[in-house]
Amino acid sequence: MRDRSGLSLEELHDETTYDRSYLHKLETGARLGSLEVMAALDKVYGTGDQLQQLWELARDDAFGSRYQRFMRLEREATVQYQYASSTIPGLLQTRAYATEVLEQARPRDAAALQEDVDARMSRQSILESEDAPYFRAMLDEAVFHRAASQPAVWLEQLEALLEWQKRPNVTLQLLPFSAGLHDLMGGSLTVLWLANGKAVAYLEGSKSGELVEDSGRVEELRLSYDLERDKALSPEQTTEFIQQLVKEIRSCLPAEPT
Repeated sequence: MRDRSGLSLEELHDETTYDRSYLHKLETGARLGSLEVMAALDKVYGTGDQLQQLWELARDDAFGSRYQRFMRLEREATVQYQYASSTIPGLLQTRAYATEVLEQARPRDAAALQEDVDARMSRQSILESEDAPYFRAMLDEAVFHRAASQPAVWLEQLEALLEWQKRPNVTLQLLPFSAGLHDLMGGSLTVLWLANGKAVAYLEGSKSGELVEDSGRVEELRLSYDLERDKALSPEQTTEFIQQLVKEIRSCLPAEPT
């Protein structure tokens, strides 16, 4: 597209202010870029939102083939149940919290990190659309004992959870340590129910993921989820727990100037 426009790489740099090396990596496919970058290039090339649309299509590839199919199914689901053992579920994360989580996942440069954060944030539209699925998340108590490194980031994330809890299609429940040992420990589980009545599950560890479509295995995982949900705090108790954490963090932060 740059060749068609007659612009040199140097001229494109001048037009967009993006680093020449970064622009070259975008052209060769070494970088996916972000929606913001694509909007800037669309403006320079006069291509409307063509590059932005292509970016959205290519974005799924950043998650790998196994996760790619799961994400397509996620967008089709009418009901979604999640269990999280160590971090806030991606659909509920704030940008600052997501950035810190993804920074720890694997080494990457700033541009690649930003791409992954943008992709994660864009998924939240699933819960905010007019036909949003019913979403239930069961959060292990360990999630709340593994705070973000910056109190302000953690406070923002907890307050975001309280806002999510207010939505009619979102329910959050805390699974306390008193629930004891269980077979969902050590990873996360998502169960999706599709409009056609089919259910699928996704098991995710720190370095791997598995899409489960066998109905027998999905039913076993759903049963495991239900057994632990019976031990979880109610949504109201969970809200009170988070509110108490917010209160404790606020008491430790410097007072805002009046």
